[in-house]
Amino acid sequence: MTAPMPACVAAPPVAAVLFDLDGTLIDSAPDLAAAADHMRAIRGLPPLPLDRYRPMAGAGARGMLGVAFGIDPSHPDYPPLRDEFFDTYERALAERTRVFDGVAELIAALAARALPWGVVTNKMARFTDPLTRQLPLFASAQAIVSGDTTPHPKPHPAPLLEAARRLGVAPAGCVYVGDDERDMLAGRAAGMRTVAARYGYLGAQADVSQWPADLHVDSPQQLLKWLTGA
Repeated sequence: MTAPMPACVAAPPVAAVLFDLDGTLIDSAPDLAAAADHMRAIRGLPPLPLDRYRPMAGAGARGMLGVAFGIDPSHPDYPPLRDEFFDTYERALAERTRVFDGVAELIAALAARALPWGVVTNKMARFTDPLTRQLPLFASAQAIVSGDTTPHPKPHPAPLLEAARRLGVAPAGCVYVGDDERDMLAGRAAGMRTVAARYGYLGAQADVSQWPADLHVDSPQQLLKWLTGA
């Protein structure tokens, strides 16, 4: 059941809406997990269920390799495995990925109100660009900023400030929506209002109630109601 909207939070006038990508607009966990499972298969290891991978999908290679092989970036084998993961994922990054239910309607409503929108993700442009080209949803995005577009990824505010610049909107007029604490930290640091998408990946140990978010939503439809004051 969807949680009721907080009565104390009024819908603000906004000039633009920015979104994280994985876990906020799209469910890319199946393709990310498939890449990691392929690496397990060629090493003679059995597949793992998607539910094992999904909570860590927002962490990209670090999350997938942690689940698949139990290693983190401090492990000496991590760099070559990371590069192998990148190559494997790049070959099939839009086969199982889909837009979350309700997102297409949300974007259509923003377009109907002539409200610009964009994407700010820590995913590298190597993956972001071909992925967003293959999904029709992103044809109307007026800014797509990847993790290597600016010198600093989130939680640094630089990517969000770059997206606002591309949209021609003051940061204070933007709302940033994401499913990770770093999204909320980056949004706050950029002077934007922040919305935590609780339907996203969140992370295995996430305590969303402690994130510096102005609002928590359980669906894209709930976000739309807040933005439109419905």
